[in-house]
Amino acid sequence: MMTTRHNRPVVVGIDGSASALEAARWAAKVAARDHVPLRLVHTYDLPLGVPALVSEPESLLDAAREHGRRWLAEAREVAAEVDVHLPTETVLEAGSTVPTLVHESESASMVVLGTRGLSALTGFLVGCKSVGVTGQAQSPVVIVRGREPGGRPRDLGPVVVGVDGTELSEAATAFAFAEASARRAELVAVHTWTESLVEIALAGDNAPVDLILLREQAEETLAERLAGWQEKYPDVRIQRDVVHDRPSRSLRRCSSTAQLVVVGRRRRGSFPSLLLGSTSLTLLHHSWCPVAVVRADGGG
Repeated sequence: MMTTRHNRPVVVGIDGSASALEAARWAAKVAARDHVPLRLVHTYDLPLGVPALVSEPESLLDAAREHGRRWLAEAREVAAEVDVHLPTETVLEAGSTVPTLVHESESASMVVLGTRGLSALTGFLVGCKSVGVTGQAQSPVVIVRGREPGGRPRDLGPVVVGVDGTELSEAATAFAFAEASARRAELVAVHTWTESLVEIALAGDNAPVDLILLREQAEETLAERLAGWQEKYPDVRIQRDVVHDRPSRSLRRCSSTAQLVVVGRRRRGSFPSLLLGSTSLTLLHHSWCPVAVVRADGGG
């Protein structure tokens, strides 16, 4: 089953790092597979405080533009290595990265980002920008990570999706099924559960919590959330995994053998980090494979 996503381009944020080139390579494979264009985007601006410290800030902007052109050309070459006939567009704009990529996400099938910058300082800033884009994008956002820092992500293994039992994960489940089908991969649907403080309080100080009942309820929740998807994607083999653990720890463990982990996020809120939640934030920083974060209504 082909996932064209209405011919929307795959957008990649390019920052001159090796991680961004890996993101471009990963995105090029998806774009070629789905027969959609690839759009490589770089934004440039002066660091905060620079205009007050130098007499000719325009010369720094000229240098930033030249760096951006070179980095985009390198990313285009990486994409051509994947598919020389892949329609590829480069975009070089003055401005801030997060608003630009959030705007790009409005017409993208997905936005793809790397994980590391050119230095410790740049890496920190890129990390903040990744969280900002992921928390505000209209389309799914994929952070490309490998088993080792800066390493190439694997092409084998299952697609893993976190299913939390609410509508928050419905769009993530749809995205995960589509990716598993396109990749001809097994889908591992993970639902975690723990004893809540309310359940412990209701059981009383000395009464044991009925763990068997809680597990049965968790299995029913997962079955309900997956109902209908197997009929829509009969080619996808599903493994249901109900785990007594925290979601972030369970999904990170799954990422060690997966080729993609998919989680959901809220649609709106005041701060991107609150939209993402602790599970998504943990995976963005510590997953061993690419992580896709999908807005509750599916975004693009």
